[in-house]
Amino acid sequence: MNIEIYKDGDRLARELAEWITSLIEETLRHKEQFSLVLSGGNTPKKLNHILAASPYKERIDWKKIYVFWGDERAVPLTDERNNARMAFDTLLDKVAVPKEQVYIMDTTLSPDAAAMQYEEVLNEYFGTDVLPAKTFDLVLLGMGDDGHTLSLFPGTPVIHEEKSWVVGYYLKAQDMSRITLTKKIVNHADHIVFMISGSDKAHALHEVIEGERNPDLYPSQTIIPTQGELHFFIDEAAASELKA
Repeated sequence: MNIEIYKDGDRLARELAEWITSLIEETLRHKEQFSLVLSGGNTPKKLNHILAASPYKERIDWKKIYVFWGDERAVPLTDERNNARMAFDTLLDKVAVPKEQVYIMDTTLSPDAAAMQYEEVLNEYFGTDVLPAKTFDLVLLGMGDDGHTLSLFPGTPVIHEEKSWVVGYYLKAQDMSRITLTKKIVNHADHIVFMISGSDKAHALHEVIEGERNPDLYPSQTIIPTQGELHFFIDEAAASELKA
């Protein structure tokens, strides 16, 4: 586990943009494509805007980028709460990613059907329905003030899913259905990055990193790479309760 702490959210976004771009450049020296899993929520918006502007827009070979999502709210693509909509508005509409290499979760389907369809998309991309040793090149994750990541919320059965790569379910606390990748496929990624900003995340972050293991209360604890790298990019406000 690597922890990088920056003064504020702006500096955090700039440093992470440089780190991601360098990783893509290095990976594409020996691979023909790069698989990127985007995160929803507010925190990645600054990062997306930076990646969509110079010099990163030009440094990244977008024609070799394949884009996925970690989770989605079961609302239409036209809804501002839709994670894919946010990514298109802040990043994807501003760079030259081929449309056929962008894989959104289809919220016109029922959550269960959308999850099944997305798992089929992943089976096709990885060329197998058996989990490969390595999956995505990079998974970007956020974390809520309740310790959730993806749509793995405290007390939900999906936290413990060991079979499916993608699950759709109804989240009673939000009166909303969600579609989410599971820890099973995410933990096989080559690089996993949490981007966490703000004092409201400080207590949960302390519990996730330094507290006793209790993934039912703090689902972000389930993110443990099988053989890849785990990075936390955080600002000083989010790091304020860390002891180490």
